[in-house]
Amino acid sequence: MTRHLLDIDDLAPEELEAVLDLATDEYPPRVLAGRGVALVFQKPSARARNSSELAVFQLGGHPVTIRGDEVGIDARESAEDVARTLAQYHCAIGARVLDHSVLERMAAVAGVPVVNLLSDRAHPLQAIADLLTLRTHWGGKLAGRCVAWVGDGNNVARSLVLACAMAGTEVRVASPAGHGLNEVTVDAVSAFGGTIIQSQSPAEAVDGADAVCTDVWISMGQEAESVERMDAFRPYQVGPQLMALAAPGAVFLHCLPAHRGQEVTADVIDGPASLVWPQAGNRLRAMRGLLLWMFGAGAAA
Repeated sequence: MTRHLLDIDDLAPEELEAVLDLATDEYPPRVLAGRGVALVFQKPSARARNSSELAVFQLGGHPVTIRGDEVGIDARESAEDVARTLAQYHCAIGARVLDHSVLERMAAVAGVPVVNLLSDRAHPLQAIADLLTLRTHWGGKLAGRCVAWVGDGNNVARSLVLACAMAGTEVRVASPAGHGLNEVTVDAVSAFGGTIIQSQSPAEAVDGADAVCTDVWISMGQEAESVERMDAFRPYQVGPQLMALAAPGAVFLHCLPAHRGQEVTADVIDGPASLVWPQAGNRLRAMRGLLLWMFGAGAAA
């Protein structure tokens, strides 16, 4: 059976743990030797492109990066035809898309694994990188910890809270009214036996938390909402006073790019509690661990 990763809960909890274990292998076997991986980017990227290309290379494969205008998904040809064509050449397809349904349509026909490099609904590789960062910092233990998310209940938040639920980590989310996690996500967290507390109070979310996470207030494609979002999210800035409410030794995460002076202050993101650079580096390990699992340890799953 072909396994895809469109969101983090396409993995079972024990499979996620296996991916995290494999991600720490700095001398991985060349499981992609002689094979190609197509990397399609409808949206521009820094971390996704660099981490994906290097992960494929380090596993012995050949990454082929394709801009959105080179294939013209659903303009020049359908998402299904793009997937079918790329599957003739490559052992896997990674795609960073505007609409999550494009990934679902590609996965339905590709016949090779389709990996979500980011969509409007989910960002599973970022969630893997986040857990890897926290697990490394905390010496391997994620269960029983508490992670606070402050800001938009967006695609990054959705995948992270699901991953935390799968790892036995408590999650608290503080978002402005109308910008929290949807009921589908909350139900999915509950299905894993996870604990999630939603409120509109950043202080309540952060109080005693072991990690504080945030993201930009205005993502690509939301520029028309800039004025409304700036007003709504201004009280949700992560600064020193908010971080002081967290547990002693608490850390700060941000998936990047960051806007200092908006969702986070410079003294937090550039301060001693920040793990954003190891977190960015773990995007490479996350992709490498996933591909190792797909084409090695988990290939028969």
